[in-house]
Amino acid sequence: MNITLRQLGYFRALARHRNFGRAAEAVHVSQPALSVQIRALEEALGAPVVERRARDVALTPFGRQVLAHAERVMAEICALEETARWRGGLAGELALGIIPTVAPYLLPGALARLRARDIALDVRVREARTDDLATDLRAGRIDAALMALPLPCEGLEAVTLFEDRFLLAGNAARLAALDAAPGALHPGALGTSPILLLEDGHCLTDQALEICGRGRGHAQIDTGAASLGTLSRLVAAGFGLTLMPEIAAVTEARAAPGLELRRFAAPEPARSIVLVRRAGAGRAQWFDDLAAILRAAGEEATGMARAPRM
Repeated sequence: MNITLRQLGYFRALARHRNFGRAAEAVHVSQPALSVQIRALEEALGAPVVERRARDVALTPFGRQVLAHAERVMAEICALEETARWRGGLAGELALGIIPTVAPYLLPGALARLRARDIALDVRVREARTDDLATDLRAGRIDAALMALPLPCEGLEAVTLFEDRFLLAGNAARLAALDAAPGALHPGALGTSPILLLEDGHCLTDQALEICGRGRGHAQIDTGAASLGTLSRLVAAGFGLTLMPEIAAVTEARAAPGLELRRFAAPEPARSIVLVRRAGAGRAQWFDDLAAILRAAGEEATGMARAPRM
């Protein structure tokens, strides 16, 4: 039996995309080339792994078993490559993913620290939503990613970097109306105030909805903004309230005149920011070193929001 890693990789892409054309595009080969390799895999295994249909393919029962083995084999190969690549520690080239609600606020300090540690380190940053970063991690396109718990899927492992608390953001008039209400400020007691949030797909939106105790169908929830910068300007103009992560608070308050911030009563709502990589590779010094650098940058950024002036 002669099964190659190329065949397993092509089969995994086909299983994911369920279409020969899309799978070929994903692995950067022609469709005929991919088809030939899938046929060769089936001949080596002695049974079909996919059912070919007019517009797509479906895994056969045997194909599902083969896919499980292929995933394990490819994960081990990625782990081996990672071990060899990082044998000298955090050096060479680093492909780092980061979610959009953290990237603009953490990267300046983090990149400065990385450059101070090793000026020759080449850092490539991929800013994307959590699900996309998880896909890139599992495919080996990035080495590590910053995201917020919970992790979106299996096959990943994380180390906690810092706690990013949420503040209530609004203009003076809307916050004054809340201040006049009896009792401490709690995220579940925002009354009928309209809440503006990021568009669906951002993990921050799911976290904010859970904190406020509101669902997407709530009449006073608007999930349409593409960035925290847009949210800040809408809120500063009086269109509603929003939950602002500490890491973004100082930057957005400076950029949006009229934006004011209030802290919630203890225990303050928060999200955990973590550094994530593929699971199963064992302890790696480069990952520990990177976590320490990013943790220091994150604690500095959130610490600015906790200073007395906030």
